[in-house]
Amino acid sequence: MAIWHPESKLEDMKERGKGTLVEHVGIEFLEIGDNYIKARMPVDRRTIQPFGILHGGASAVLAETLGSVAANLCVDRKIQRCVGLEINANHIYPASSGYVYGIVTPVHVGKTTHVWEIRITDEKENLVCISRITLAVLENRK
Repeated sequence: MAIWHPESKLEDMKERGKGTLVEHVGIEFLEIGDNYIKARMPVDRRTIQPFGILHGGASAVLAETLGSVAANLCVDRKIQRCVGLEINANHIYPASSGYVYGIVTPVHVGKTTHVWEIRITDEKENLVCISRITLAVLENRK
């Protein structure tokens, strides 16, 4: 059984990313399952650091994007929104080309907070980064 709010559509989140950092770094949403979302991001001139490997900040951008999208797909966005409170990222293995893939899964989906885990791997499925994000569930202002 899917955890997503019945009116949530991944296509809506793709549309919301247009003209933002998400689009600038080339994040593409690939798949939505019952309790996960998968996206990819290129390892290229936009996302590498001076040593030619994926910038840790770019991994955090992918992680925060996936966590925020997932949390917002769990609430009725007409009355609530989810915003980041804290994110951490452990960088495990360097990626220097191709794509990295992020998969977000829930740790805790509550009424006032969400915690999500994001695993980022390279094309050979090496663990590049593991991240956790905590989000606040807020009522929309009228």
